[in-house]
Amino acid sequence: MRDSNFGLCVQACYECAVACDACAAMCLREDAAGMQRAIGLCTDCAAVCRLCAAMLARDGEFAKGLCALCAQLCDACARACSASPAQHCQICAGACLGCALACRDMLGP
Repeated sequence: MRDSNFGLCVQACYECAVACDACAAMCLREDAAGMQRAIGLCTDCAAVCRLCAAMLARDGEFAKGLCALCAQLCDACARACSASPAQHCQICAGACLGCALACRDMLGP
């Protein structure tokens, strides 16, 4: 499964996980009730991104399937976070979009 996109995808997954963790933490401090869905998506996205990076590193049997799920979850998180004007939400949305693209690149044509 390792190809020229491997390193970029692993890096994008880890960067997205960090951005999602930071966003969830800030949203909890600022507006936990109003950002409940986004916080949940950020938390789920961070966990799946870390798992995806680890499975890619191991060249796991289900890595492509997890990349597809990761891309889907990143898209949902990006949509939720991009609706907020908060800088941490915008950073998270950008990281999610980058990760979704990197994961889709791993899936091939």
